[in-house]
Amino acid sequence: MSRFFLKLSRVTAFAVAILLAAVPARAVEPAATLPTDEGSVPKRGRITPHNGAALPEGAQEKPAGTTAPAKPKAGDGNTPSKGVNVIDRMGADLPALPPEKPFNGKIDEAYGAFQRGYYLTAMDLAVPRAQLGDPAAQTLVASILEQGLGVARNAKAAAFWYGQAAENGDPAAMFKYALMLMEGRYVKRDRKKSEELMKKAADLGNASAQFNYGQTLVADMPGEKGLKAAMPYYEKSAEQGIADAQYALSQIYLNVSGIEESKRARAREWLLRAARAGYDTAQLDMAIWLIEGIAGDRNLEEGFAWMKRAADGGNVVAQNRLSHLYINAIGTTPDPVEAAKWYVLSRRAGLKDDALEDFYLGLNETQQKSALAAANKFRSS
Repeated sequence: MSRFFLKLSRVTAFAVAILLAAVPARAVEPAATLPTDEGSVPKRGRITPHNGAALPEGAQEKPAGTTAPAKPKAGDGNTPSKGVNVIDRMGADLPALPPEKPFNGKIDEAYGAFQRGYYLTAMDLAVPRAQLGDPAAQTLVASILEQGLGVARNAKAAAFWYGQAAENGDPAAMFKYALMLMEGRYVKRDRKKSEELMKKAADLGNASAQFNYGQTLVADMPGEKGLKAAMPYYEKSAEQGIADAQYALSQIYLNVSGIEESKRARAREWLLRAARAGYDTAQLDMAIWLIEGIAGDRNLEEGFAWMKRAADGGNVVAQNRLSHLYINAIGTTPDPVEAAKWYVLSRRAGLKDDALEDFYLGLNETQQKSALAAANKFRSS
């Protein structure tokens, strides 16, 4: 999938965010046992004639033929427990797996070769089908040419095949060719045709096209009107796992007026899904929402953890905010060296903060050197 337009659309997403709102496995320790004086409590355990030790004084070995006691059961204190398996917990056998449904469709040998990394074989198998008008084969040929997989990269030829596949109804090709038409890459720029193809691909279920068509609507209709028009496309894309759409939904559900309460209540859920997908802006917002109690309860420790995750990923604003969290002991213990380290990193990236500069200058020389060394180590890693 091309990330170029997604990256461009994130600029729009940031603009939307600015428009909507300006927002700046716990380990359990084992219970301690009280010490006992050796000899004050008789040692426990079983001594049998089979371990080579003598029987205790006054004890008699049972004569042969005596009925053996009942076999001890796990959990009675005489034998170690082996745990409880799934069957025991359920109290019944698991049902048998349903029979596997036979595949009666046509096997795409070209795509199978592509998935296994046999790109030349995939190309040889796909080209004859592409020449006969098979849209899936045309898209595959275009992808191989675009990426230069096993063949010389040829973006212009890739654009031709994407165009052919788009005309023949392949949603993935429609999305790719729409991007090319929008940007004027290797084809003549045609915004109207681009939007038509993007909408068609979105309506056919392509997740990336759904998000990008939503972005187009927002650009064409600035303000809440465009956001509401784009929302159904964002929702479909978000359900298919596009993090950009999930983030956009979280902002719309929280900030746009007239959103039904059942959807507004899911704003943090969508933001969390985007954050878990690795979207650093969502991670930053997730930290802020948790710390400030936006769209849900406050949780300082979780908020700190998300801020740290975004900072570790290189988000400059998160690095700046993390420094403040360390200084003010929000969700963590105070640590002046760590606070200074994250400030140094954000300052090097061009983010100015007078309050943090005053804090840094107030540290002693040893602390400043430690912070600089930690920042240099982070950058080199």
